[in-house]
Amino acid sequence: MKIMFMGTPEISATCLKRLVTDGFDVVCAVTGEDKPRGRKMIMTPTDVKRAAEELKIPVYTPKTLRDGSFDSVLEEISPDLIVVVAYGKILPASVINYPRYGCINLHVSLLPKYRGAAPMQRAIMEGERETGVTVMQMDEGLDTGDILAVEKFPIGPTDDFEAIHDRSAEIGSALLSRIIPEIERGTVTPIKQDDTKSSYAKKVEKADCKLDFTLSAKKLDCIIRGVTPIPGAFAYLDGKMLKINKAAPTSGSGKAGEVISLDGTGDGYFTVACGEGALRVSAVIPEGKGKMTAGDLIRGRKIKLGDILS
Repeated sequence: MKIMFMGTPEISATCLKRLVTDGFDVVCAVTGEDKPRGRKMIMTPTDVKRAAEELKIPVYTPKTLRDGSFDSVLEEISPDLIVVVAYGKILPASVINYPRYGCINLHVSLLPKYRGAAPMQRAIMEGERETGVTVMQMDEGLDTGDILAVEKFPIGPTDDFEAIHDRSAEIGSALLSRIIPEIERGTVTPIKQDDTKSSYAKKVEKADCKLDFTLSAKKLDCIIRGVTPIPGAFAYLDGKMLKINKAAPTSGSGKAGEVISLDGTGDGYFTVACGEGALRVSAVIPEGKGKMTAGDLIRGRKIKLGDILS
Protein backbone atom coordinates (compact mmCIF):
# COMPACT_ATOMS: atom_id res chain seq x y z
CA MET A 1 0.00 0.00 0.00
CA LYS A 2 1.45 3.34 -1.09
CA ILE A 3 0.84 6.05 1.51
CA MET A 4 0.90 9.81 0.98
CA PHE A 5 1.37 11.61 4.30
CA MET A 6 0.03 15.12 4.98
CA GLY A 7 0.93 17.13 8.07
CA THR A 8 2.79 20.11 9.45
CA PRO A 9 3.68 20.36 13.19
CA GLU A 10 5.68 18.20 15.58
CA ILE A 11 2.85 15.75 16.29
CA SER A 12 2.62 15.08 12.54
CA ALA A 13 6.36 14.48 12.31
CA THR A 14 6.14 11.95 15.15
CA CYS A 15 3.43 10.04 13.27
CA LEU A 16 5.38 10.14 10.01
CA LYS A 17 8.49 8.74 11.67
CA ARG A 18 6.48 5.97 13.36
CA LEU A 19 4.89 4.87 10.07
CA VAL A 20 8.28 4.67 8.36
CA THR A 21 9.85 2.88 11.33
CA ASP A 22 7.03 0.35 11.33
CA GLY A 23 7.71 -0.47 7.69
CA PHE A 24 4.89 1.29 5.87
CA ASP A 25 5.52 2.43 2.30
CA VAL A 26 5.30 6.22 2.75
CA VAL A 27 6.03 7.46 -0.75
CA CYS A 28 5.88 11.20 -0.08
CA ALA A 29 5.04 13.89 2.46
CA VAL A 30 2.88 16.95 1.83
CA THR A 31 3.32 19.89 4.16
CA GLY A 32 3.26 23.68 4.45
CA GLU A 33 5.74 26.05 2.88
CA ASP A 34 8.81 27.31 4.74
CA LYS A 35 7.97 30.34 6.85
CA PRO A 36 10.01 33.09 8.55
CA ARG A 37 10.32 32.39 12.27
CA GLY A 38 12.03 33.84 15.31
CA ARG A 39 13.28 37.32 15.96
CA LYS A 40 15.55 37.17 12.93
CA MET A 41 12.66 35.87 10.74
CA ILE A 42 14.76 33.06 9.30
CA MET A 43 12.97 30.91 6.72
CA THR A 44 12.23 27.65 8.51
CA PRO A 45 10.79 24.36 7.23
CA THR A 46 7.90 22.60 8.97
CA ASP A 47 8.57 19.73 11.37
CA VAL A 48 7.20 17.31 8.77
CA LYS A 49 9.51 18.60 6.05
CA ARG A 50 12.53 18.21 8.32
CA ALA A 51 11.46 14.68 9.25
CA ALA A 52 10.79 13.72 5.63
CA GLU A 53 14.16 14.99 4.49
CA GLU A 54 15.87 13.01 7.25
CA LEU A 55 13.95 9.93 6.10
CA LYS A 56 14.81 10.60 2.41
CA ILE A 57 11.12 10.94 1.50
CA PRO A 58 10.07 13.32 -1.31
CA VAL A 59 8.35 16.47 -0.02
CA TYR A 60 5.67 18.62 -1.65
CA THR A 61 4.67 22.05 -0.34
CA PRO A 62 1.63 23.23 -2.34
CA LYS A 63 0.18 26.63 -1.53
CA THR A 64 -3.30 25.22 -1.99
CA LEU A 65 -5.04 21.97 -2.86
CA ARG A 66 -8.20 23.62 -4.09
CA ASP A 67 -7.28 24.97 -7.53
CA GLY A 68 -6.56 21.63 -9.21
CA SER A 69 -2.81 22.20 -9.40
CA PHE A 70 -2.17 19.31 -7.01
CA ASP A 71 -4.02 16.81 -9.20
CA SER A 72 -0.90 16.15 -11.26
CA VAL A 73 0.99 15.17 -8.09
CA LEU A 74 -1.78 12.73 -7.16
CA GLU A 75 -1.63 11.17 -10.61
CA GLU A 76 2.15 10.91 -10.47
CA ILE A 77 2.27 9.39 -6.97
CA SER A 78 -1.01 7.45 -7.24
CA PRO A 79 -1.32 6.77 -3.49
CA ASP A 80 -3.53 3.97 -2.19
CA LEU A 81 -4.14 5.88 1.05
CA ILE A 82 -3.63 9.43 2.29
CA VAL A 83 -2.87 9.86 6.00
CA VAL A 84 -3.56 13.33 7.40
CA VAL A 85 -2.32 14.59 10.77
CA ALA A 86 -2.75 18.30 11.56
CA TYR A 87 -2.13 19.39 7.98
CA GLY A 88 -3.86 22.75 8.39
CA LYS A 89 -5.43 23.00 4.94
CA ILE A 90 -8.88 21.95 3.76
CA LEU A 91 -8.82 18.97 1.43
CA PRO A 92 -11.18 19.19 -1.57
CA ALA A 93 -13.25 16.22 -2.73
CA SER A 94 -10.83 15.62 -5.61
CA VAL A 95 -8.08 14.79 -3.08
CA ILE A 96 -10.26 13.01 -0.50
CA ASN A 97 -11.76 10.66 -3.06
CA TYR A 98 -8.66 9.98 -5.14
CA PRO A 99 -6.94 7.10 -3.25
CA ARG A 100 -8.34 3.59 -3.32
CA TYR A 101 -8.78 3.67 0.47
CA GLY A 102 -9.56 7.37 0.66
CA CYS A 103 -8.10 9.72 3.28
CA ILE A 104 -7.86 9.01 6.99
CA ASN A 105 -7.24 11.64 9.63
CA LEU A 106 -5.78 11.36 13.12
CA HIS A 107 -7.74 13.84 15.26
CA VAL A 108 -6.56 14.51 18.79
CA SER A 109 -9.87 14.33 20.63
CA LEU A 110 -12.64 11.85 21.31
CA LEU A 111 -14.86 12.70 18.37
CA PRO A 112 -17.47 14.00 17.90
CA LYS A 113 -16.47 16.22 20.83
CA TYR A 114 -13.93 18.97 20.17
CA ARG A 115 -13.95 19.11 16.41
CA GLY A 116 -11.83 21.91 15.04
CA ALA A 117 -8.47 23.60 15.46
CA ALA A 118 -7.55 23.28 19.16
CA PRO A 119 -8.97 20.05 20.60
CA MET A 120 -6.16 19.32 23.06
CA GLN A 121 -6.10 22.83 24.51
CA ARG A 122 -9.87 23.12 24.77
CA ALA A 123 -10.27 19.76 26.48
CA ILE A 124 -7.86 20.83 29.23
CA MET A 125 -9.31 24.34 29.48
CA GLU A 126 -12.80 22.87 29.93
CA GLY A 127 -11.68 20.66 32.79
CA GLU A 128 -12.08 17.34 31.00
CA ARG A 129 -10.67 14.36 32.87
CA GLU A 130 -10.31 12.22 29.76
CA THR A 131 -9.27 12.73 26.17
CA GLY A 132 -7.86 10.61 23.39
CA VAL A 133 -7.16 10.23 19.70
CA THR A 134 -9.53 9.25 16.91
CA VAL A 135 -8.79 7.92 13.44
CA MET A 136 -11.60 8.85 11.08
CA GLN A 137 -12.38 8.39 7.41
CA MET A 138 -12.32 11.89 5.98
CA ASP A 139 -15.24 13.49 4.20
CA GLU A 140 -15.79 17.09 3.12
CA GLY A 141 -17.09 18.19 6.53
CA LEU A 142 -15.04 19.55 9.43
CA ASP A 143 -13.97 16.44 11.38
CA THR A 144 -17.32 14.80 10.61
CA GLY A 145 -16.18 11.55 8.96
CA ASP A 146 -16.89 8.02 10.16
CA ILE A 147 -14.85 6.83 13.15
CA LEU A 148 -12.45 3.97 12.44
CA ALA A 149 -10.55 3.69 15.73
CA VAL A 150 -10.33 5.41 19.13
CA GLU A 151 -7.80 5.34 21.97
CA LYS A 152 -8.67 7.04 25.27
CA PHE A 153 -6.37 8.27 28.04
CA PRO A 154 -6.81 10.36 31.20
CA ILE A 155 -5.97 14.02 31.68
CA GLY A 156 -4.14 14.22 35.01
CA PRO A 157 -4.60 17.10 37.47
CA THR A 158 -1.21 18.59 36.57
CA ASP A 159 -1.15 17.75 32.84
CA ASP A 160 -0.62 20.76 30.60
CA PHE A 161 -0.87 21.17 26.82
CA GLU A 162 2.69 19.95 26.31
CA ALA A 163 2.06 16.74 28.26
CA ILE A 164 -1.18 15.97 26.42
CA HIS A 165 0.40 16.84 23.06
CA ASP A 166 3.29 14.44 23.62
CA ARG A 167 1.00 11.67 24.86
CA SER A 168 -1.34 12.18 21.89
CA ALA A 169 1.59 11.93 19.48
CA GLU A 170 2.83 8.69 21.01
CA ILE A 171 -0.58 7.02 21.29
CA GLY A 172 -1.87 8.43 18.00
CA SER A 173 1.11 7.27 15.94
CA ALA A 174 0.75 3.75 17.38
CA LEU A 175 -2.98 3.77 16.60
CA LEU A 176 -2.31 4.69 12.97
CA SER A 177 0.16 1.83 12.62
CA ARG A 178 -2.41 -0.56 14.06
CA ILE A 179 -5.40 0.55 11.99
CA ILE A 180 -3.84 0.91 8.52
CA PRO A 181 -3.36 -2.86 7.98
CA GLU A 182 -6.97 -3.37 9.09
CA ILE A 183 -8.11 -0.79 6.52
CA GLU A 184 -6.20 -2.64 3.80
CA ARG A 185 -7.73 -5.99 4.88
CA GLY A 186 -11.21 -4.47 4.97
CA THR A 187 -11.80 -5.52 8.58
CA VAL A 188 -12.63 -2.06 9.99
CA THR A 189 -16.25 -1.24 10.79
CA PRO A 190 -16.83 2.52 10.38
CA ILE A 191 -19.04 4.17 13.00
CA LYS A 192 -21.11 7.25 12.18
CA GLN A 193 -20.54 10.26 14.42
CA ASP A 194 -23.44 11.51 16.51
CA ASP A 195 -23.61 15.16 15.46
CA THR A 196 -25.85 16.00 18.45
CA LYS A 197 -22.85 15.36 20.74
CA SER A 198 -20.39 17.47 18.79
CA SER A 199 -18.62 20.61 19.97
CA TYR A 200 -16.24 22.98 18.27
CA ALA A 201 -12.71 23.59 19.57
CA LYS A 202 -11.92 27.00 18.14
CA LYS A 203 -8.37 28.27 17.81
CA VAL A 204 -6.92 29.67 21.03
CA GLU A 205 -6.64 33.45 20.80
CA LYS A 206 -4.81 35.94 23.02
CA ALA A 207 -8.08 36.87 24.74
CA ASP A 208 -8.49 33.24 25.84
CA CYS A 209 -5.15 33.40 27.65
CA LYS A 210 -5.87 36.55 29.69
CA LEU A 211 -6.64 35.46 33.25
CA ASP A 212 -9.79 36.76 34.90
CA PHE A 213 -9.31 36.36 38.64
CA THR A 214 -13.03 36.69 39.32
CA LEU A 215 -13.24 33.11 38.04
CA SER A 216 -12.63 30.17 40.35
CA ALA A 217 -9.10 28.96 41.02
CA LYS A 218 -10.01 25.56 39.54
CA LYS A 219 -11.14 27.14 36.29
CA LEU A 220 -8.05 29.32 36.05
CA ASP A 221 -5.84 26.30 36.70
CA CYS A 222 -7.46 24.56 33.71
CA ILE A 223 -6.92 27.61 31.50
CA ILE A 224 -3.26 27.92 32.52
CA ARG A 225 -2.54 24.24 31.88
CA GLY A 226 -4.42 24.33 28.58
CA VAL A 227 -2.21 27.07 27.11
CA THR A 228 1.14 26.10 28.68
CA PRO A 229 3.80 26.31 27.34
CA ILE A 230 2.29 28.10 24.33
CA PRO A 231 0.81 30.59 23.82
CA GLY A 232 0.84 31.02 27.63
CA ALA A 233 -1.61 32.39 30.20
CA PHE A 234 -0.99 35.90 31.45
CA ALA A 235 -2.10 38.76 33.65
CA TYR A 236 -0.79 42.27 34.20
CA LEU A 237 1.24 43.41 37.18
CA ASP A 238 2.05 47.12 37.43
CA GLY A 239 1.08 47.48 33.78
CA LYS A 240 3.46 44.80 32.54
CA MET A 241 2.56 41.36 31.26
CA LEU A 242 3.31 38.47 33.59
CA LYS A 243 2.92 35.00 32.11
CA ILE A 244 2.01 32.30 34.59
CA ASN A 245 3.54 28.97 33.66
CA LYS A 246 2.78 26.84 36.67
CA ALA A 247 0.12 27.17 39.34
CA ALA A 248 -2.23 25.06 41.39
CA PRO A 249 -5.59 25.76 43.06
CA THR A 250 -5.50 26.18 46.82
CA SER A 251 -7.50 27.76 49.63
CA GLY A 252 -7.50 31.47 50.38
CA SER A 253 -9.59 34.59 50.05
CA GLY A 254 -9.19 38.26 49.25
CA LYS A 255 -9.89 40.73 46.51
CA ALA A 256 -9.84 39.05 43.09
CA GLY A 257 -6.26 39.21 41.76
CA GLU A 258 -4.73 40.21 45.11
CA VAL A 259 -1.45 38.65 46.23
CA ILE A 260 -2.46 37.29 49.64
CA SER A 261 0.68 35.34 50.58
CA LEU A 262 4.18 34.70 49.29
CA ASP A 263 7.37 32.83 50.14
CA GLY A 264 10.68 33.71 48.53
CA THR A 265 12.54 30.69 49.91
CA GLY A 266 14.02 28.40 47.27
CA ASP A 267 11.72 28.08 44.25
CA GLY A 268 9.09 29.92 46.29
CA TYR A 269 5.50 30.76 45.46
CA PHE A 270 2.93 33.50 45.70
CA THR A 271 -0.80 33.08 46.19
CA VAL A 272 -3.41 35.07 44.28
CA ALA A 273 -7.03 35.36 45.45
CA CYS A 274 -9.69 34.30 42.94
CA GLY A 275 -13.45 34.47 42.74
CA GLU A 276 -13.47 31.13 44.52
CA GLY A 277 -10.35 29.84 46.22
CA ALA A 278 -6.85 30.97 45.27
CA LEU A 279 -3.99 30.14 42.93
CA ARG A 280 -0.57 29.19 44.22
CA VAL A 281 1.84 30.35 41.50
CA SER A 282 5.29 28.76 41.28
CA ALA A 283 6.68 29.66 37.82
CA VAL A 284 6.34 32.81 35.69
CA ILE A 285 7.72 34.71 32.71
CA PRO A 286 7.89 38.49 33.34
CA GLU A 287 7.60 40.77 30.33
CA GLY A 288 10.93 40.90 28.48
CA LYS A 289 12.46 38.16 30.64
CA GLY A 290 12.90 34.41 30.57
CA LYS A 291 11.12 31.80 32.64
CA MET A 292 11.83 32.02 36.36
CA THR A 293 10.59 30.63 39.64
CA ALA A 294 8.23 32.59 41.82
CA GLY A 295 11.04 32.74 44.38
CA ASP A 296 13.28 34.58 41.90
CA LEU A 297 10.48 37.06 41.19
CA ILE A 298 9.93 37.69 44.90
CA ARG A 299 13.61 38.04 45.71
CA GLY A 300 13.96 40.47 42.83
CA ARG A 301 11.29 42.60 44.56
CA LYS A 302 9.04 42.46 41.51
CA ILE A 303 6.01 41.34 43.50
CA LYS A 304 4.84 41.85 47.07
CA LEU A 305 1.88 41.31 49.37
CA GLY A 306 -1.16 43.33 48.36
CA ASP A 307 -0.18 43.65 44.70
CA ILE A 308 -3.05 43.21 42.27
CA LEU A 309 -2.83 41.07 39.16
CA SER A 310 -5.34 42.19 36.55
